[in-house]
Amino acid sequence: MLLILNKNADNKEISIIKGKINKLGLEVNEIKELNYHILGLIGDVSKLDPGIFEAYKAIDKVIFVQEPYKKANRLLHPNNTEIKVNNEIIGGNKINIIAGPCSVENQKQILSIADDVKKYGAKFLRGGAFKPRTSPYSFQGLKLEGLELLKLAKQYTGLPIVTELTSLDFLDEYVDSVDIIQVGARNMQNYEMLKQLGKINKPILLKRGPSSTVEELLMSAEYILLGGNENVILCERGIRTFESYTRNTLDLSAIPVIKKLSHLPVIVDPSHATGRWWMVEPMALASIAAGADGLIIEVHNDPENALCDGNQSIKPDKLKQLMEKLKLIAKAVGRDI
Repeated sequence: MLLILNKNADNKEISIIKGKINKLGLEVNEIKELNYHILGLIGDVSKLDPGIFEAYKAIDKVIFVQEPYKKANRLLHPNNTEIKVNNEIIGGNKINIIAGPCSVENQKQILSIADDVKKYGAKFLRGGAFKPRTSPYSFQGLKLEGLELLKLAKQYTGLPIVTELTSLDFLDEYVDSVDIIQVGARNMQNYEMLKQLGKINKPILLKRGPSSTVEELLMSAEYILLGGNENVILCERGIRTFESYTRNTLDLSAIPVIKKLSHLPVIVDPSHATGRWWMVEPMALASIAAGADGLIIEVHNDPENALCDGNQSIKPDKLKQLMEKLKLIAKAVGRDI
């Protein structure tokens, strides 16, 4: 519910209205700009009678917000959210690239790739320490050893690290060591995990589930936002359709849809979306043209012998070529890489 205040609203009456909202067990999100002043009500307002507010002289109009997500809703937060990570901002005019291997395999591998992706323009290093896999026989990651190697790569290159959290058992280690905590597609609706991530002050990269709607993705983000953590980055990584040629179907339309519905930044994972290394470039370029705030790309120096997802990983020299093309697309849509 939105309470649209008039230009001559009395501050004392506004305070009384806020107090009444709080007594109803609801939160207030105040939006005050040059041409408008709005009080957004956060919580269950489905049974709330708008008449209890219409009597106040300070209120011009009461509007019900149809969407079930409130804190992620652009109506209650008109300006784009910009998330600062070290010296970089995700969600601003600059497009950020996150790059690195699907999984950390050994020290030599991660240090070499980290050095290459930094050299070619990536501002964040990705790498899996814990790897949830469909098959129990597949490589599951080096776990805490992998996390230590990511920390070493950060120390070596200065790149902030992005890695997936698969269990709350390791949340403390991630809070201490990881710059952006990734929630994988399998855990997008792990609501207990999302609630705990809402209690920390750490950027969260929330991946869309393969069978999830945009609204379901935003509702998952709502769990984190409601807990008090406003540093949420959404990630489109392909959805499951009838098409079997690609690993998933990259839903490019989700980018402008999310931008219209929500203020949260959105990045795209063309590697997982397609599952084919030669499709990463065209899908990455299309994603930036469609309005994405960044990309997360799998890069491996020896994809033929990678322990995980080598078929969707590009080599460092291919990243170099891609970065040059991305700069042209970014410039065409009025942004920078």
